[in-house]
Amino acid sequence: MSARLVLLGPPGAGKGTQAVRLAERLGVPAISTGDIFRSNIKNGTELGRRVQDITASGALVPDELTNELVRDRLAQSDAVDGFLLDGYPRNVAQVAALDEMLAAAGQQLDLAVELTVDPQVVVERLTRRAEIEGRADDTEDVIRHRLDVYAEQTAPISQVYAARGVLAQVDGLGEVDEVTERLVAALAPVLS
Repeated sequence: MSARLVLLGPPGAGKGTQAVRLAERLGVPAISTGDIFRSNIKNGTELGRRVQDITASGALVPDELTNELVRDRLAQSDAVDGFLLDGYPRNVAQVAALDEMLAAAGQQLDLAVELTVDPQVVVERLTRRAEIEGRADDTEDVIRHRLDVYAEQTAPISQVYAARGVLAQVDGLGEVDEVTERLVAALAPVLS
């Protein structure tokens, strides 16, 4: 199944979990910029060292670095027939960069799906995840800062995609399977 999708939502909305589930169902790669950055940090790569200080403070990695990473990843053979982007684009400038990448390949985005969740639930989820996974970047202050950054920089993306008629909003609260089924239902019009 060919689909070019973006999964939006605040940190802690469950994007990572749902991206993997949806990608498996659709037979496309789930591409998470956050996972790529964390892997590079863990492995001590040059990219990892460049982004470690940035992410530890709760700030976003600079656009040019993120765009370069995504452009390279979308050019790989497994993403030619489709992909699910998780964590990208994060701002309106990155939407334009993604548009250019897809246009250069004669493609366009099929759908942007936004997981909506209550901010207090996000803080609780991420605080709990930090304890379980030992994630130093998930202190309550950093989480709240990330939510503020999301509201300021990333939430306007929803308006861009809504204006284009390619936005579906899905309730991200509930059991994982319930949310997956809501997402699959939201994708049905573009996959038929």
